[in-house]
Amino acid sequence: MAQTTIQIQTATRARLEDLKVHPRETYDEVVNRLLDTAYDSEPLREETLRKIEAGIRDIRQGKTRTLEEIAQELGI
Repeated sequence: MAQTTIQIQTATRARLEDLKVHPRETYDEVVNRLLDTAYDSEPLREETLRKIEAGIRDIRQGKTRTLEEIAQELGI
């Protein structure tokens, strides 16, 4: 296995230490676990992104209803 040395601040090392799942977990394992959470293996489809953008536009234009209004409309 190839290894390399990286420079990190002492505070960063302490933060990585705090993220260990168990005391013998390596920093490499901690960093890889963090990297796994940073990448989305199932990115959103274009259609979904368009719907999200449309929803944001509606909110900005004030096209919203309260939970109470929806509940009343549904009779609950």
